[in-house]
Amino acid sequence: MRKGMVSALIGAVVLLGSTVIVSKAEDIVILYTNDVHCAVEADEESGVLGYAKTAAIKKELEAEGNSVLLVDAGDAIQGAPVGTLSDGKAIIELMNVCGYDLAIPGNHEFDYGMAQFLSLADEADFRYLSCNFKDKMTEESIFDGYAMEELGGKRVAFVGVCTPKTITSSTPAYFQNEDGEYLYTFMQDQDGTALYGCVQSAVDEAREAGADYVIAVAHLGIEGACSPWMSTELIEHTSGIDAVLDGHSHSTLEQERVTDKEGKKVLLSSTGTKLSAVGKLTIHEDGTMGTELITAYDHEDPETAQKVDEIMGELDAAMSEVVAKTDVSLVINEPSTLDSETKVRLVRNTETNLGDLCADAFRSEADADIALVNGGGIRTDILAGDITYGDIISVMPFGNEFCMVSATGQQVLDALEMSVRAVPEEFGGFLQVSGISFEINMDVESPVLLDENGMLTEIEGERRVQNVMVGGEPLDPEKIYTVASYKYLLKNGGDGNTAFADCELLLEDTKLDNRVLIDYITDKLGGVVGEEYAEPYGQGRIVAVE
Repeated sequence: MRKGMVSALIGAVVLLGSTVIVSKAEDIVILYTNDVHCAVEADEESGVLGYAKTAAIKKELEAEGNSVLLVDAGDAIQGAPVGTLSDGKAIIELMNVCGYDLAIPGNHEFDYGMAQFLSLADEADFRYLSCNFKDKMTEESIFDGYAMEELGGKRVAFVGVCTPKTITSSTPAYFQNEDGEYLYTFMQDQDGTALYGCVQSAVDEAREAGADYVIAVAHLGIEGACSPWMSTELIEHTSGIDAVLDGHSHSTLEQERVTDKEGKKVLLSSTGTKLSAVGKLTIHEDGTMGTELITAYDHEDPETAQKVDEIMGELDAAMSEVVAKTDVSLVINEPSTLDSETKVRLVRNTETNLGDLCADAFRSEADADIALVNGGGIRTDILAGDITYGDIISVMPFGNEFCMVSATGQQVLDALEMSVRAVPEEFGGFLQVSGISFEINMDVESPVLLDENGMLTEIEGERRVQNVMVGGEPLDPEKIYTVASYKYLLKNGGDGNTAFADCELLLEDTKLDNRVLIDYITDKLGGVVGEEYAEPYGQGRIVAVE
């Protein structure tokens, strides 16, 4: 098992392989964040607290005599240029200074590859936990499943839980060997029982070790697409958990109570995303507990603020370079919500103009017949005006490799069917397209069948994808087409889409996705995105019909 270090040790003893922090206080306070996605700087206009304010909140509560821990529920190191250009290292450095004590891996912690993440975990001054991230062969946990902390005279156990969707929502190849065999598992299955059993075992072990309270720090989410591994489903199928601090679906939950399998009410809370709030779980002297969200705070911790300034200063010159301009706003969100704190995302279930632009860039790069770009890989809007290098990286922060394959029309049809299986619900694997158009028959239930890992295995029954056209002609299932996309989709089975697994690879190891986008705008569009992309809902390439 890999072990990090817990910061601010007041005193320590060893208990069943877990470090115990000993302190005295009237109240026990657990501060929590989730889905920070590199939002390291405070920004009052957008409601981002940032790490310096988070650190100050922790220090103020400690100064008041509380026993305080700061934990993160995943997806911290990816999502903005500061993460992308440092392969996550800058974020770990900031989390160290900020004073994090515990964290769990979100699916995006693996976006720079397994070796890089494990290296970052070694550099962290806090401990990563996960009871269900295991070596598939030995069934050994990669990190400790739980940590026992003694706070305010009580033993509080923290159980780490990763979403089993990590296998498909990060790059599947990162969890495989060269032969495509899985080296790691997140206890994924068809009905969730493997995860529930794994978490229950960790909870039971913690209780047997003397835990007075058990807190699950989870990256599961509450959206339907997260099922059967939603945090609500986990609570309903387990017992012995007092609270779940959740992430993954970017939900804002100040304090919900969900009934576990023995009829006990379990606290459930999540802070949203981009550090729009810091969660605060308080366990009072009488044993009662509650959660709240801190959305405004006036002070910053000087040491953390200095580190933020240092890191961001190193990026400013590169990120602020203007590389192009756009005459129209390019969106992934509902246009009417662009100025709202609660944006309505479209790109994972609907065509958008930014989706069209990205797909056109990929098709142009190799003069392919068809280009496909997963909606989950297009991360932010670009408003009309100058486009900087930082803007482009923010749109495509993962650094996925461009590649192209030759595929049959049938394989393209299968890929499209997989991509629309959740519509109208969101799905990161929903494909924005170029060179091809189609309709989604909303009266037809998805015929897609998945295995226990969430990978496409078969399509059985009437299809939702209909009236498919390529270059103005009906798609021919027998014809060979050139298809451009990320290596993530075409060769690594990203989002569980295995339609192209056996395709001949025509191009690989060329450019990164964000460089393809920059080059298309500068070289092919003359440095200006014009009126052909003016319609925010795209050019009618994907049409839902009933």
